[in-house]
Amino acid sequence: MTVRRSSARIGAGAGFSGDRIEPAIELATHGALDYLVFECLAERTIALAQRARRDDPQSGFDPLLDARIRAVLRPCVDRGVRIVTNMGAANPSGAAGRIAAIARDIGLAGLQIATVTGDDVLAQVLHRDPPLFGEPGRVSDLKRDRILSANAYLGAGPIRDALAAGAQVVVTGRVADSALFLAPLMHEFGWREDDWSLLGRGAMTGHLLECAGQLTGGYFADPGVKDVPGLARLGFPFADVAPDGTAVFGKVAGSGGLIDLRTCTEQLLYEIGDPAAYPTPDVTADFSGVRLRMLGPDRVEASGGDGRPAPAMLKVSVGYTDGYTGEGQISYAGVNAVARGRLALEIIRERLDLTGVPVRDLRCELIGLDATYIGAGLPDLRRQTEVRARVTGRTDTIEAARRIGQEVESLYTTGPAGGGGVTRHAQSVIAIASTLIPRGDVSSDVTLLTA
Repeated sequence: MTVRRSSARIGAGAGFSGDRIEPAIELATHGALDYLVFECLAERTIALAQRARRDDPQSGFDPLLDARIRAVLRPCVDRGVRIVTNMGAANPSGAAGRIAAIARDIGLAGLQIATVTGDDVLAQVLHRDPPLFGEPGRVSDLKRDRILSANAYLGAGPIRDALAAGAQVVVTGRVADSALFLAPLMHEFGWREDDWSLLGRGAMTGHLLECAGQLTGGYFADPGVKDVPGLARLGFPFADVAPDGTAVFGKVAGSGGLIDLRTCTEQLLYEIGDPAAYPTPDVTADFSGVRLRMLGPDRVEASGGDGRPAPAMLKVSVGYTDGYTGEGQISYAGVNAVARGRLALEIIRERLDLTGVPVRDLRCELIGLDATYIGAGLPDLRRQTEVRARVTGRTDTIEAARRIGQEVESLYTTGPAGGGGVTRHAQSVIAIASTLIPRGDVSSDVTLLTA
């Protein structure tokens, strides 16, 4: 292994598509970063992006791409910070073109942008017989005409190659979340693709950073139990990573939130099945020996991760249509609100049956009373003076889905006294299933674009 630098600092600019932008600006301007990573793809996000691209071939990338890139591109270029992101979603090439246009518009002509493609394996999936394989059950039973998208989780290799080619911005589609952070470390330190211990530690760093604000107290706070200061201006984390994979996590001084052993432990175990065998496209990471140590306020060192060879199969996220859902809500307040809310739900059940609306998976609940803890009876009904009745169900047509909300709205004049604040909507359902594909069936490409 050839060590090229003594350390690298990577910041987390986003943990999901709708994340705040201000913390990324703070990192870009005050974080003294080498890399700023935007992780913006959830499982369902890319299926929705694929559907959007079908309707408009120029779309399909992250809807906040323009806002994020305009906010951070100039400070990043001025400070030598390179950007890595999966905001390309279903259209990485379109995203790269948009970034190039933004760069020219703000006076950064000549910016080097790389696109990583190859994750779209819809053709491979559809042309198999049977079309899907891997997990049993409904995945393999899906009909081809219901499948919208199939995207394999790529690893860090092509991102590393893009950085080696001089890209200042790397935009991808579906890659493993941790790969976005591992790739800069492989590039900076010359880590080999078969150095499993180092790759395991790099995956650990990526896993701790990938959800951004979750490491600094977001999705952690519980008043009086786990208090977090300054959540309204929560800062996002960065990591100073050494060539041996040891990482020290911190945040910009003065930003909100906190980083301590509790936030790091929770995030380390977040979405992990077996901590000793966490499969990624790059390595089967082993977090069981990770040691966390407080170095000072908002400074936590993580060391001791390990790894084993990567799986032979890559995960594929399959998006498919799964009917429609309709929903209606109405509020009741004051004396006897619970009884009036329950009467409203009884009326809707009977009305849907009487009028022959074909609904399955019908759910009728009083939000704040039994929507989460069904039948638990936790609140004191004598003191419950406001409830919101919610009815939702799954249907095969959009027309049937709309009928659910229409019946709830009719309660204004045909239901219990005092109903108000009706909302209703109907939408198609994009569901996600997972399967596996042999690694050899997936190839990636790196394309360079100059703004």
